Amino acid sequence: MDRKSILKALEKLRKEKKRKFSQTADLIINLRNFNVKKQSINLVVDLPHKVKEKKVCAFLTKKSDLVNTITQSEFKKYGGKALKNLVKKYDFFIAVASLMPAVATSFGKVLGPVGKMPSPQLGVLGTEDNKAIEELLGKINKALKIKSKEPSLKIAIGNEDMKDEEIAENASKVYKAVFDVLPRKKENLKSVLIKFTMTKPRKLEM
Repeated sequence: MDRKSILKALEKLRKEKKRKFSQTADLIINLRNFNVKKQSINLVVDLPHKVKEKKVCAFLTKKSDLVNTITQSEFKKYGGKALKNLVKKYDFFIAVASLMPAVATSFGKVLGPVGKMPSPQLGVLGTEDNKAIEELLGKINKALKIKSKEPSLKIAIGNEDMKDEEIAENASKVYKAVFDVLPRKKENLKSVLIKFTMTKPRKLEM
């Protein structure tokens, strides 16, 4: 995707009416000849620039000073409404590998469908030492999960407070990651657009 096209689109978007909040920058990738049920996209992309600080909760054997923690003895507290509130409160869940079977049993039915279940891809710790937790939290804050539910992907790649170059770098990284997993590459691409929350989308050159 042409980088100049992204920067030019962002320049035009910034000329539109200012809002009282920092708008999210969304990349919209419209697909064609793509059966979502048979050819689903499920990616974790490591962004060059952090979009926002993510709220993370950890399932660990002991409390950690680095992250909000739920220990195994506390699992039984989370059922019904408490579990639903927990899922809404956090963007990401991590767990130590030894607790994963118990986490799957207690939380899997709710975390799984919303894509927040800790996974080996990003979210499962081999050990619980501070260094391992810090490294994982750093990765999570730059990580972006992309999962196709329909033939149009709307992906938050930045916000108005970021520099245009940073948003463009994130957009390029996301586009390449999605493009690389498309079975028929360009034949699967209908269009690519970029927008802020309250603006009209701007078409990008592919």
